[in-house]
Amino acid sequence: MKIAVTAANGKLGSAVIKQLILDVGAENIIGIARTPEKAEHLGIEIRKGDYDLETDFDTALEGVDSLLMISGLADPNTRVDQHRKIIRAAKKNNIKKIVYTGILGNPEKTGFAPVVKSMRQTKEDVKSSGINWIVGRNGMYIEADLSYVSAYEQEGYISNSASEGKSAYTSYPELARAYSKLLTNDQFNNQVYQLIGTPISQSELTDLINRNFGTNLEYKAMSPAEFYKQKITAYGEFFGNIVGGIYEGINLGLHTGISDIEKILGRPHKNPQELVEEFKSNL
Repeated sequence: MKIAVTAANGKLGSAVIKQLILDVGAENIIGIARTPEKAEHLGIEIRKGDYDLETDFDTALEGVDSLLMISGLADPNTRVDQHRKIIRAAKKNNIKKIVYTGILGNPEKTGFAPVVKSMRQTKEDVKSSGINWIVGRNGMYIEADLSYVSAYEQEGYISNSASEGKSAYTSYPELARAYSKLLTNDQFNNQVYQLIGTPISQSELTDLINRNFGTNLEYKAMSPAEFYKQKITAYGEFFGNIVGGIYEGINLGLHTGISDIEKILGRPHKNPQELVEEFKSNL
């Protein structure tokens, strides 16, 4: 069985590929990347695949049985069209299963809503493709905060608009283990799975970082309006609204839920302390 992974050189794509190598062997995996030479270090066959070019995927998906389609990073409307091109190419190549990486959130609320809505549309497109499908809804990646510890330390605090809302953090290795199972086991087909961990607040995240990195940070809550303004100034309108919307969504309880990890892995999702320990061991 040949398994292809798009965005192979990205953080999630490369983590899944490393796990698949352990589970099924490098000879059974194909990485797809817009710039193939950037993914050559993965030690597997790499094929060119630009999300904007359906013809790339007509070729890249030849001989593939299962596909992990990692969500693109373009604006929501462009992203939906990109995913449709990949789905069409998958149908032409008679692929047996598409696994798509979605995300938690609400398609109607917050500045993150357009992105969530686009992902829900891709879920419907995959479901109606006639191909076996699976959608994972990822929690927030804890690495985004753990990789930022030195910057937090310079500032002396963590500040955003999540307040005491909770986020069900996950990690790239934990998601990789789950997606490897979803790609290689047909018992999970045609379902949506929440790939999330234990919900924690930003205050709890701050305490977790302090215990594990020897920092003395505090958490400072901001108003959603203030945080949106700060991030739009830093990142521009599009990405500023995404970041502001994510943390507003945490405040509103939109980034938590019941985890399906145990159904897939046969054990509970690693707890936040275990996620930090794994992150530190991989440094």
